[in-house]
Amino acid sequence: MTSPDPLTPRLPSPLQEVRDERFDRHGLRLLLKRDDLIHPELIGNKWRKLVPNIEAARGRPLVTFGGAYSNHLRATAAAGRLLGVATTGVVRGDELASRPLNPSLARCAADGMRLHFVDRSTYRRKTERQVLAAILRAAGVEDGYVVPEGGSNSAAVHGCRALGEELRGHADVVAVACGTGGTLAGLAAGLAPGQRALGVPVLKGGFLEGEVQALQERAFGARTGDWSLDGRFHFGGYARTTPELHAFARDFEDRHGLPVERLYVAKLLHGLVALAQEGAHARGTTIAAVVTGRPFPQA
Repeated sequence: MTSPDPLTPRLPSPLQEVRDERFDRHGLRLLLKRDDLIHPELIGNKWRKLVPNIEAARGRPLVTFGGAYSNHLRATAAAGRLLGVATTGVVRGDELASRPLNPSLARCAADGMRLHFVDRSTYRRKTERQVLAAILRAAGVEDGYVVPEGGSNSAAVHGCRALGEELRGHADVVAVACGTGGTLAGLAAGLAPGQRALGVPVLKGGFLEGEVQALQERAFGARTGDWSLDGRFHFGGYARTTPELHAFARDFEDRHGLPVERLYVAKLLHGLVALAQEGAHARGTTIAAVVTGRPFPQA
């Protein structure tokens, strides 16, 4: 089996308190769980979700899925390069529309990932057995170990449970941005009684609660932990941003000297500021925000 040593993480990830008058005035304490510092290339929840799947693959080629700006594809490609494992990324969308490759896909290719593009209609059906088999045949990876989009499966959920365990006794509310729901599913299961997990979806549609519950049921047999979702802060959906969000992120960076990733972390932090202003938390509440990523250089 390929050695996992190149993936050695910094765990537990640091917990950093920030003083911000938007929280202070409401009697709230804000902590940042710096999962972006776990590993230089497998950042945050990507490490927590990918490593259990890599161990389960036992050296088989890794096949996974994502859009043209997928953090998960980049992390999988980096892991493959570090471990000497072949990787294939099944990318949503037409190949011609993705040429030249954007910086995210270009990094995947540079790390040795084979990119296989499928049309959006086929991509939506990728979890159907026959469709998946056809995709794997076309990509030439019928013997590959399939990691789902976003890396969220039972192995990943168990991996993310440690995130909650690291935060026991440190916060009343632990908040995380959500794409496919695997991090929230594991995080909530790892927290202690009396702690609550809050998910901030970065996609619109309102479907994520069922996905998180299904992930927990597959991983643990039942819905587990105290968790909820607030779907108001997606800013138009996945990979969508607005001038307001960019201005908020720049302001947070100026206040605290922390580079803010826009597609997940900025939406999470914006949501937490809004909730504080709404009086959603009682005075004396300690909130921990999980920083799951950092900005990707665009040039």
